[in-house]
Amino acid sequence: MADVLSQGEIDALLSAISTGEMDADELKKEESEKRIRVYDFKRALRFSKDQIRSITRIHENFARLLTTFFSAQLRTYVQISVTSVDQLPYEEFVRSIPKMTILNVFQPKPLDGRFIMEINPQIAYAMLDRLLGGKGVSVNKVENLTEIETKIMSQLFQRTLDNFQDAWTSIVELEPEMEDLEVNPQFLQMVSPNETVVVISLSTTIAETSGMINLCLPHVVLEEVLPKLSLHYWMQEKKKEREPSEFMNLESNVRKAPLLVQAELGRSNITIEEFLQLDYGDVIELDRLITEPLTVYVGGEAKFYAQPGKVKKQMAVQVTEQIEEALNDE
Repeated sequence: MADVLSQGEIDALLSAISTGEMDADELKKEESEKRIRVYDFKRALRFSKDQIRSITRIHENFARLLTTFFSAQLRTYVQISVTSVDQLPYEEFVRSIPKMTILNVFQPKPLDGRFIMEINPQIAYAMLDRLLGGKGVSVNKVENLTEIETKIMSQLFQRTLDNFQDAWTSIVELEPEMEDLEVNPQFLQMVSPNETVVVISLSTTIAETSGMINLCLPHVVLEEVLPKLSLHYWMQEKKKEREPSEFMNLESNVRKAPLLVQAELGRSNITIEEFLQLDYGDVIELDRLITEPLTVYVGGEAKFYAQPGKVKKQMAVQVTEQIEEALNDE
């Protein structure tokens, strides 16, 4: 029973007490008695609730990325979502998956160890059928994988590791590499049987075929990054003091950035007919007097007034005043 009751459970409990199905005095008596909770050392809970929540959040993002990736690759309806996140012994994970299935073993460098992505054969063959031009029909014959089928699947699942990398980038910069593609979990002794692993189950639908994708992440491999999965790591604020040299480099780079400066002589409105009849030597009357200052635009914004002139036979403007609106913006 969970430590915190949901609103529905509270309502059901109050209803049972009010109808007499449960006696409040008996509940108090049971509460006062010493309770013993059985602890199974083979099912050691080595991931905290905060860490499980963080892992769930990471793989919800992974599921969204996979949905987009497979939709583009297979050109059919794909829906992937997180169904459950559990921690259990590795031996129990091996017993829970089919005897013959698709097991993608990859190294999550720089972490030391290996992860497993188990693809249900129904899903794997639906993907293969789509890649080969079919409708996405699944035929489970995983024990007889040909070299071509193995190569195509390996290449497809290799590309899913880019999405896995993106999903984990807020925690650790991974560079996952595909190591092998296996079909029999009994021959894959990745960690000791009693080692705690976290298993993320993804409910997957490809066209009209449904199945599961399971990720097996051993505790011993994730141990290095576990502190980053806790709530206090997300909540704490790290204020980095910048070195004076960083400010100098930033200012130097900003000063070198190109900036468009334009001086506008004036504007005029003409008709399309007049525009089509323009010829060399024609004069267009502007809306500004020769005695009025020009407007200087910096980055598309009016910043200064100026007067036209020449510097060494080159056309130039001399800034005479800063525009009031520009002063207010500063």
